[in-house]
Amino acid sequence: MPLLEIRGKRLEIERIIPARDEAEKVTLVFLHEGLGCAATWRDFPREVSAATGCPALVYSRAGYGLSDPAALPRGVRYMHEEALDILPELLDRTGIDDAILIGHSDGGSIALIYAGAIGRRIRGLALLAPHVFVEEMGVASIAALRNSYPGSELAEKLARRHADADATFYGWADIWLHPEFRRWNIEEYLAGVRAPLLVIQGEEDQFGTAAQVDAVCAGVSGPAERLMLPGVGHSPHRDQPDEVRDAMARFVERLLASASE
Repeated sequence: MPLLEIRGKRLEIERIIPARDEAEKVTLVFLHEGLGCAATWRDFPREVSAATGCPALVYSRAGYGLSDPAALPRGVRYMHEEALDILPELLDRTGIDDAILIGHSDGGSIALIYAGAIGRRIRGLALLAPHVFVEEMGVASIAALRNSYPGSELAEKLARRHADADATFYGWADIWLHPEFRRWNIEEYLAGVRAPLLVIQGEEDQFGTAAQVDAVCAGVSGPAERLMLPGVGHSPHRDQPDEVRDAMARFVERLLASASE
């Protein structure tokens, strides 16, 4: 993947142009989870792009995939910094003026901060398991994951996707387990989110409960839809790829249809 320098860090990016591309259509911008990168989305961005006819941008944040390393340890406001500093410049540099943000976990939280604080260029948001506050059950899951990480299957998987898998893992886990992070909360940004929003979450998510979805849908100013998937964990697009792709495609088509009325 090509690299694009943003604020002194080279980030790997991928542009996806669907076969039935229409120039006036919105761009889908994919924001990965806390242990993800551009590659961990697998074929999902291409499938959503093909289903909607919309071009897509997929990228890895600093410290992930083949992008430059991040400054560690991370601070409590690391998602704020990504949403308020990096993402706006990335959209500028890639010429994206009309976007639907598709965010998973940390990526969903980053999307909400951006939409609530800045909001420009956003047609809508499609979020997978976003967090807006810290839940003890999620912290316990991360702590268990950290304890089992050395020599684990997860460590092997991350090593295939990230230039420095240990830095990626501990950079994420250690800030979420830091005592100061217990007070992390982004609900103050929700009222500023006026674009239509779709939230998808698995009922068996080990890192967050339906309380996250309730808070998002109740707090945003724009229209909000939810989809709770039984038997699904923290990665709905991997556990139920067809259902999630189709739900996102329907959401995008509604956004495009309403814009043309």
